[in-house]
Amino acid sequence: MFETIRNAWKIPDLRKKLFYTLMMMVIFRFGCFIPVPLLDAGAMNEMFSSEMSLIGFIDVVSGGAFRNATIFAMSITPYINSSIIMQLLCVAIPALERLQKQGEEGRKKIAQIMRYGTVVLAIIQALGLYFLLKNANAVTNPGFLSAVVIIGTFTAGTAFLMWLGEQITEKGIGNGISLIIFTGIISRVPALAYTLFDYFKSGTLNIFAVIALVILVVVVIGFVVMFNEAERRIPVQYAKRVVGRKMYGGQSTHIPIKVASAGVIPVIFAMSILAFPGTIAAFFGKTAASGGFWGGFLKIFSGDSVVYAIVYFLLIIFFTYFYTAIQFNPVEMANNMKQNGGFVPGIRPGRPTSEYINRVLSKITFGGAIFLGLVAILPILMNLGLNIQNFSIGGTSLLIVVGVALETVQQLESQMLMRHYKGFLE
Repeated sequence: MFETIRNAWKIPDLRKKLFYTLMMMVIFRFGCFIPVPLLDAGAMNEMFSSEMSLIGFIDVVSGGAFRNATIFAMSITPYINSSIIMQLLCVAIPALERLQKQGEEGRKKIAQIMRYGTVVLAIIQALGLYFLLKNANAVTNPGFLSAVVIIGTFTAGTAFLMWLGEQITEKGIGNGISLIIFTGIISRVPALAYTLFDYFKSGTLNIFAVIALVILVVVVIGFVVMFNEAERRIPVQYAKRVVGRKMYGGQSTHIPIKVASAGVIPVIFAMSILAFPGTIAAFFGKTAASGGFWGGFLKIFSGDSVVYAIVYFLLIIFFTYFYTAIQFNPVEMANNMKQNGGFVPGIRPGRPTSEYINRVLSKITFGGAIFLGLVAILPILMNLGLNIQNFSIGGTSLLIVVGVALETVQQLESQMLMRHYKGFLE
């Protein structure tokens, strides 16, 4: 990876793009230290402690901006939710599906709808956060003017980050939104190192436990890379056909199906659903220490309980199958192959081919779902086994960081290959 970046830096055009991307990331990090008026950062610090809640996840991807009550506190999460909703709507609504297939113009219209959806979701999320902060006594001067200022600042910060990400995608290297999330998570690495040192200094962990944790993180990263790149290739053979004086087909190819094709989206879905009851209860001032029905319910589904880990794991498996079913349509794939004279060796075209692809997809998805679930609940297992809390970079963060890093390096390599390819004329 470092070799690829060093070689790309030698090319003037790529060097400008890398420098532009770096500057945009620096601007993002500067914004993470600009405070929101009328908010008490000290009170916000006491609201959460780990990545296990949705609020903690927002703080992780925002690079600590939420914890510090700054303008980028909500990070880019409304845009993520808007893009997920749009993907689901493109499958459910035929008009949007047709718009998606209209090429560049269709994608521009869908992107515009996603922008409006991001702003609407940002306002709703900012409104909910205001009431949450108000109940936690984090608003220094509650009132209508304070609500307008805080909600407007949160929304404007998210809208600016959305614009920043689009500029990186257009003029820089990689996917801008993914790189903003990547930067926010990576910025927590010093806090992670300090947390481990603090545990070591206090005697909670000895030197061997710290070394074992570091080795565990490296091993998990290796497995994430392996599963992220792993794929099942279904062989496809195209029959030869003569059109006029030319012969078409006859070549062999394959359909690549990634083991972790759903990415981190099932984890975000599962986390959002499990965090929903606690977030709604927090709006009304209910916590795990409140007692009664809601207190017991929130205590059972707290981020460090066994019940939470089991339900979280099962939800990830469910959403992995759900999202994969949305992405892949075996019947459509089989029909497209049949229309173009393609077939899977040993499998008849048409319905048998779609059934075969569906069986392969189910087996591959099961392995990917189990892997996603294990990586996602890794921080819970560490908390239960080693009593480690405030672990800034957990399983979800590792999945995001490794996926974005691999995607960006692949884009760099493809652009370098395009610039070094001389073509058949030379």
